[in-house]
Amino acid sequence: MNVTEIAVGVLILVSAFLSMAAGIGIVRFPDVLTRLHAATKPQVLGLGTALLAIVLSVPTWGVVTTAVLVMTFQLLTQPMTAHMLGRGAYRSDHVRRDLLIEDDLGRDIAEHDQEESTR
Repeated sequence: MNVTEIAVGVLILVSAFLSMAAGIGIVRFPDVLTRLHAATKPQVLGLGTALLAIVLSVPTWGVVTTAVLVMTFQLLTQPMTAHMLGRGAYRSDHVRRDLLIEDDLGRDIAEHDQEESTR
């Protein structure tokens, strides 16, 4: 057993832990916004460590470029997806507003509604 195999094993364990933490967070957190946070942060980091483990175990250009593309698309789409799901949940009243520290979206919606009513 060499150093690369140990590093790959550790990275896979870290990835599994982060994925498990995301799953537990989705089940335990009280509302949609905190569940989205639990689903996105550890999931992206877990995927990154799994991809790094794959690249370390099979260090070819094909694997490296595929891993970079997968991580790039994940980093580009995950924040936008979480943002749109959060906005949709907020507008359909699935967000516990008592847990919000500052409600910027509510203020913007109220201002927009006020402008629409004056027209």
